[in-house]
Amino acid sequence: MAATQRNGNVRADRNRAADRRSQYYVQGNTVRRADVTEEIRKRPQRKVNNNTIKKNRERAKHMSIGYVMFLCVALVATGMILIYYVGLQSDITNSVKNISKLERELNDLKVANDEEYSRITSSIDLEEIRRVAVQELGMQYATQGQIISFASENNDYVKQMAEIPH
Repeated sequence: MAATQRNGNVRADRNRAADRRSQYYVQGNTVRRADVTEEIRKRPQRKVNNNTIKKNRERAKHMSIGYVMFLCVALVATGMILIYYVGLQSDITNSVKNISKLERELNDLKVANDEEYSRITSSIDLEEIRRVAVQELGMQYATQGQIISFASENNDYVKQMAEIPH
């Protein structure tokens, strides 16, 4: 009798464990896989007519004219947008290449200009210019009373509008 009572207790424990598993309460930090086979078995089975299945399959195979037109318009719009995008990318690439070409050209011109300026300044003999101006052209240095100082806004040049009084 004790053996049958133990067997009964084991069965009762198993049933209680199965009841606990069917509930959605999970202990611990891991989620156990739910047993969905019982739920599937409990669902009522619908009877489906074979003609209905065939009609649904045929309907799924064919697209309506409105849907086809929508897809065509979407395809054309997408194609036009992509063509416009590729054109813009090409324009940007060409602009960047043109800018880099012009920058190289500017740098070359600056280097050539600096070299020419250095060549010109090194070839000028200021003593020869002073000698020619004083001896051949009759230039005289300014005396103390001839020098007049004034303030100028622009340091580039001075434009004389009238005689300067002595």
